[in-house]
Amino acid sequence: MTLTVLDPTLDPQGEALRPAPPLPTLDGAVVALLDNAKIGTERFFDFVGEILKSEYGVRELIRRRKADATRPVTKEMLAAMSGADALVAAIGD
Repeated sequence: MTLTVLDPTLDPQGEALRPAPPLPTLDGAVVALLDNAKIGTERFFDFVGEILKSEYGVRELIRRRKADATRPVTKEMLAAMSGADALVAAIGD
């Protein structure tokens, strides 16, 4: 009996993604908070938003909440957050 092993992985295509360079400071920045719609995320972001403003000088928060955790973020939501200097996405249970 012959055993055939299949490899489901793809060969890499294109250039590897690189993270954006870090912001030199958050003072005066606009930060987007993307909520995945799980139970604890909204309250978690309430605290994160307070800390970002009071301790790091963030000027503005853009808050968006996905319809539910299983769906990807919509193009409209991404467009609404496109002016942000940074984005935080979190999962809360």
